[in-house]
Amino acid sequence: MSAIIIRDRIAHYEVLGRGRPVLFLHGWIGSWRYWVPAMQSASQRYRAYALDLWGFGDSDKHPENYALEAQTHLLAAFLDEMGITRIALIGHGLGAVVSLLFSLRYPLAVDRMALIALPLEVGALHNRLRTDSPEKLADWLLKPTISTEAARHEAPKADARALRSSLEEIESLDLVAELNKVEAPSLLLYGRNDALVRLPSGETVTHLPEHVHQIVFEQSGHFPMLDEQSKFNRLMSDFLLLDSGVSPRQLQLKEEWKRRVR
Repeated sequence: MSAIIIRDRIAHYEVLGRGRPVLFLHGWIGSWRYWVPAMQSASQRYRAYALDLWGFGDSDKHPENYALEAQTHLLAAFLDEMGITRIALIGHGLGAVVSLLFSLRYPLAVDRMALIALPLEVGALHNRLRTDSPEKLADWLLKPTISTEAARHEAPKADARALRSSLEEIESLDLVAELNKVEAPSLLLYGRNDALVRLPSGETVTHLPEHVHQIVFEQSGHFPMLDEQSKFNRLMSDFLLLDSGVSPRQLQLKEEWKRRVR
């Protein structure tokens, strides 16, 4: 277990591999741990980090740090502590929101972003996220399989207050407008069967900037990195291999490897 002290609080993280840095940020259910397969895949070429946000996993749990601004500051302080000046971000759910807000505040620090299950539109989040415990949410969204065991095991560690705090703020944000301000090439990824986050409307997708691209995994729910693990890892590899500044619009679910991972 690796940890650093930020604002006199413990922030937990893990790291694998060597090379250019990529950071994985978890969502509302689970912690850094469900990223392990993706980290192992990425670590063949990159230095893969995963960080527990305040209130989740093994990071400190104190309500004063649960606001989105504090989570964004955590990310900034972590990168500074690691000596990282430019990063590729892969965020899921809450982690996608924090990644987006971080990129707006520190545009020079973000080379590219993959934003998974980002609740772009008003009302995109299912109401159960506001009422159910982390354990119940995990039971609802995660099938009891070996691949989801880590996320299900870690879910009870979350402070429900951290979850609720983020929701109240997200409801007041226009994330479509915020995404349109982002300069970094950004890939949006959704699971067609995601019960928690509704897919953006066709009109919203049509008006995305040229450097933003959406891909939908047809057989996935809220956790495409677990539901279609091989496909996800291959897509992330292709995304990370793009030259800096290149739009992800050239990325598709290529037939030559889509068949391979069915």
